[in-house]
Amino acid sequence: MDARAFNIAGPLELTPVRHGDARGYFTETFNLAKANAAGVAETEWVQDNQSFSAPAFTLRGLHFQLPPFAQAKIVRVLKGRIFDVAVDLRRASKTFGQWVGVELSAEKFNQLYVPRGFAHGFLTLEPDVLVAYKVSHYYSGAHDRSLSWADASLGIAWPLPEGVSPVLSAKDAAAPKLEALQDELKEAW
Repeated sequence: MDARAFNIAGPLELTPVRHGDARGYFTETFNLAKANAAGVAETEWVQDNQSFSAPAFTLRGLHFQLPPFAQAKIVRVLKGRIFDVAVDLRRASKTFGQWVGVELSAEKFNQLYVPRGFAHGFLTLEPDVLVAYKVSHYYSGAHDRSLSWADASLGIAWPLPEGVSPVLSAKDAAAPKLEALQDELKEAW
């Protein structure tokens, strides 16, 4: 497994090795020992999730869970392409409020590791996108939070064509800005 770090400590772009021949290919999409050797801090993964987005420019996120239900994620694309983003919400971090982004695609075969303490979201770049991701903790509605994808203080460079608005859920459209979440983040991580 190849791993690429970003300018923010924690997130990693992971690319599993594909073994191919005339029939196709074989790969380990996840191997705990190799993931940990590459820098993934989590040792327990409890759930696999999958999402399908029909229209291009569907934006899901930015989502996170507060402790003790904070989740790490490993995200990959089974069909299509996305722009995947992780925002640092660790108050003690020098990079608090900063983000990393990477294009993930079925063709590139890459993945994004999003540690606990980060909000996560993605924008589909084409129609009919299928995304799968592992999480390190179960869903908890009481600890589930959203952060506005459009918060100017984050400065996320979403690759939206000029004049195109993303397709959002009601929850994501109403998500608060980082400033409104400050009190909840004081005790987190």
